[in-house]
Amino acid sequence: MTEAADLAAVTMREARREDVARIATLIMLGAAAQTRTLAEIEEEAQNPAYLAAFAEVDASPYNTLFVAELDGKVVGTLQLTLIPGLAYRGRKRAKLESVHVHPDLRGRRVGEAMVAHAVDVARQKGAGLVELTSDKAREAAHRFYRRIGFSQSHEGFKLAL
Repeated sequence: MTEAADLAAVTMREARREDVARIATLIMLGAAAQTRTLAEIEEEAQNPAYLAAFAEVDASPYNTLFVAELDGKVVGTLQLTLIPGLAYRGRKRAKLESVHVHPDLRGRRVGEAMVAHAVDVARQKGAGLVELTSDKAREAAHRFYRRIGFSQSHEGFKLAL
């Protein structure tokens, strides 16, 4: 299958409860530093905390969790959050979070299809800006985001609570 065929074959849809373990697995597989086996990751993905988190995201009118499917299998995920604000005369921002593609499919434009879909949805919902953060160790992800039009305009900070 060619790269262009991969892009055309990717379908996007809103995540469902039955996708949660697969989504959690994809997120853990995308960790900047991988220390667990696939079996350990898949076991962790069964933790009920993921279902509780999904229920909260799913109930929020500002959040949408998407999955990417290829040949009927969930191969990627991302969360789109709309953030109303006062800056720039009330410009609504969209934040992409937890953008992950199965490691075996990276470089085959699945992520490109996912982000393009999320950007389209954000635009349709009135967002004037799309932003995201990425772990500093994920250099390949940074190259990907720059390639599809994102700029590294800010330095990010976090405070664990």
